[in-house]
Amino acid sequence: MSEKFAKKWGEGIDDTPMSTRIKEAVRPPGPLKPRLDFAVKRMQMQIQRLDKASDRFSDRDKSIFAKIVDAYTKHDMARANVFANELAEIRKMEKMIMHSRLALEQIVLRLSTVSELGDVVSTLAPAISVLRSVKSGMSSVFPEAEREIGSIGNLLSGIIMDAGYNSGMSIDFQTAGDDAQKILNEAATVAEQKVKEKFPDLPSGIPSFGEAVQSET
Repeated sequence: MSEKFAKKWGEGIDDTPMSTRIKEAVRPPGPLKPRLDFAVKRMQMQIQRLDKASDRFSDRDKSIFAKIVDAYTKHDMARANVFANELAEIRKMEKMIMHSRLALEQIVLRLSTVSELGDVVSTLAPAISVLRSVKSGMSSVFPEAEREIGSIGNLLSGIIMDAGYNSGMSIDFQTAGDDAQKILNEAATVAEQKVKEKFPDLPSGIPSFGEAVQSET
């Protein structure tokens, strides 16, 4: 690690050259490592909040599933279909929350291993792209999380700008985009599997969610 980056990465050194002090007065980035650690902690808090939201959706899922079974046993298929449609929406949101949580978890793992200047640029670029995607997905499900994730994304954008500014390194947007898509795809695959494992199938005889929706139109 270069001396220049060491100063930006840690807590700073008192004998900072005057030219550097002038640059930082105009563009005050602060030490990179503490800012990165702060971003990681904020993401970990969001993961915990998503876990709590997931628990609430799970409780709601169980309640509605029980109503579907009750309606089915009473041969009230119209009522069962209504609940089936509601359950479909809940599971759709639950999968989105799981997807977002898994994506954030992957970003936290990657950022926690950053120790070199090159890692900052190469790791943060796809991380920011992933956060933007997660933010978009949260807009209709968890607006509070959407705002916080957007704020974290802005924080990481500032860090990567400062890292590039101090190192002269440029971002490979193609590689960053590919890495981000890989993270999102992996999270989507795992989320799909977790939803299937976590929630029971509807009783036989209940139309599939898609068929239930069509029957109501």
